[in-house]
Amino acid sequence: MNADTRGSLHDQPGVEQVDLAVEVFRMLADATRVRLLWALRDGELAVNQLAAAVDKPAAGVSQHLAKLRMGRLVRTRRDGTQVLYRLESSHVRQLVEDAVFHADHANPGVPQHHRADPGATPLARAAAPTGTRPS
Repeated sequence: MNADTRGSLHDQPGVEQVDLAVEVFRMLADATRVRLLWALRDGELAVNQLAAAVDKPAAGVSQHLAKLRMGRLVRTRRDGTQVLYRLESSHVRQLVEDAVFHADHANPGVPQHHRADPGATPLARAAAPTGTRPS
């Protein structure tokens, strides 16, 4: 018998939880939205910063952000005349990272996220030359 702490087969999530999860996956079924969420992993950004990060027009980015906000994946904070966006929770960050890292496993060889120095910050990993391996 499996002593898994996640519960039995009869311990299914409720209908409302499943419906909300499906809506989250629907929101993630767009490359621009995944890129926007990825850009927000390390903090708040304004629409123009996000538009530059994903190389898309600010108007289109605003529409995607509105959908992500309705889907409760991002939240906003006003700073003077600027609206800053951030991930709704650490769960959203984990979901996006897991999805991207899972996709990384579809390619042959060692996935990029396994080659990174686990002690390095995300910024240091991004600045490291590609193709290098930790010593």
